[in-house]
Amino acid sequence: MNIPQPPALPFPERALRPFEARAWREWQPDVARGRVRLREFDPQAQPFSVGDKIANKAAVESLAAELDELQELFYADGRFKLLLVLQGLDTSGKDGTVRGVFSRTSPLGVHTVGWKAPTERERAHDYLWRIHQQVPAAGEIMVFNRSHYEDVLVPVVNRWITPEQTLQRYRHINDFERLLAETGTVILKCMLHISRDEQRKRLQARIDNPTKHWKFSTGDIEVRHQWDGYQQAYEDLLNATSTAWAPWTIVPADSKTHRNLMVATLVRDCLRALPLRYPPENPALQGMEVGR
Repeated sequence: MNIPQPPALPFPERALRPFEARAWREWQPDVARGRVRLREFDPQAQPFSVGDKIANKAAVESLAAELDELQELFYADGRFKLLLVLQGLDTSGKDGTVRGVFSRTSPLGVHTVGWKAPTERERAHDYLWRIHQQVPAAGEIMVFNRSHYEDVLVPVVNRWITPEQTLQRYRHINDFERLLAETGTVILKCMLHISRDEQRKRLQARIDNPTKHWKFSTGDIEVRHQWDGYQQAYEDLLNATSTAWAPWTIVPADSKTHRNLMVATLVRDCLRALPLRYPPENPALQGMEVGR
């Protein structure tokens, strides 16, 4: 029996137009021009700065207010979905980015998932099974704090999977993201790029401050010893999975304020580029008055 299928939403190409601007191009892997080297991107850079730290902080607050308005329109329109992936090493600021960028938006329209090690039930399925359950619905903005990219980082650095399996997972991820994009999901992927020295300072700050001890794990030090391995794994995935339908943006993360400014600008520009509109007016409400 042939079951009628609803027409697929058009791929929201307009949302990717901000990447055509030179300012964005310089921070996105262009694999067409050859292999991208992560060391060529300065984690201390501030390409979107509008002034000093105070000015940048004010700009983030202004953008947060604008995102609140755009998110309401995005939700009311209800035709698109937005997935923002925040991926980065420990202390790169994934939590802080969520707080700074979405400080003014409603929790009804913006949701966050913090991905941890898979549970026993999740391990019984393919590695993308749990991810697909959390992608945004129509009108929603979903933020991934870590993501499916952990499955081509941790297992790769620890050599739990072979190079052939790694390449297979890159293909899986690209196809999965294409599926999302072709059914109306705008995908923004941000690699929060922190320097080794800045990470050392932030880890030490967690050790020195008793109120931050809950954020520190001895495993963080073990992972830090694998710094070179993770840099290589990130470079490989950036080259393998930055696609036309789901491009990566490398965000310098040594400055927390500028990091938030850059991500907020990216999300704002993409929402502005979508053909968002409020639903048609209801003629039945014309001239209606609410009784006392």
